[in-house]
Amino acid sequence: MKLTIPDAFGRVSMSAGAPRSRAVRFVRRLWRKTSIAGLAVYALALGALLGLASADWATSGGYPFGGVQVGAWTAWPRAGAANADPYTRAVNARRGEIPLAVGEGLLLTAAVDDAGQALDATCTYRIGGATPPARAWTITVAGRGPRDPGRAPLREGFTSTEVLRAPDGWFSIVLAPDVQPGNWLPSPRATGPVRLALRLYDTPVAASVGSLDRSSVPAVTRLGCAS
Repeated sequence: MKLTIPDAFGRVSMSAGAPRSRAVRFVRRLWRKTSIAGLAVYALALGALLGLASADWATSGGYPFGGVQVGAWTAWPRAGAANADPYTRAVNARRGEIPLAVGEGLLLTAAVDDAGQALDATCTYRIGGATPPARAWTITVAGRGPRDPGRAPLREGFTSTEVLRAPDGWFSIVLAPDVQPGNWLPSPRATGPVRLALRLYDTPVAASVGSLDRSSVPAVTRLGCAS
């Protein structure tokens, strides 16, 4: 379509579609720039979300790296080291714990029994036998997550000075949801996973974790589970 627009110098012919095509090109360029900016913001937001989620997952349980498997237990010789990896430091900060330094002792944790089955709060376990040489040790139990509301505080562990022993010096602790004779360690909740922690204080094995074997750590044996 042609339009004739008079002016002071005569009659000039121009296309009516020219202004429209320029507007369309302008809108397209603006949309393209906006789309690129939106994609960039979306990528940054998605990356931040995935980063936070992965960091939360990596630090919500135990230490993700540096463990040495010894039977049902995992030793963590570098948990309290000054040059511990960032994830280990993040786990310590999230728990609010001050880990044992390399020269102070050694931490071992167990989330499975000797058969490799995950520890369950509904089951009964016997924890006992020998422990590596140490000036003192503690065995504690903790579940992942908050304690059941309204449940009265119960014993959470034993120390080497208070645990009842057999005449040969060995001990046997029973982890169970119901009251047991002897060294009873109550389950932390009615259901769910359980994690045990064995802390050795002033022990020579802290500098030579490789010398530990299955017979030198307490056995974790499942006795039965609630039906």
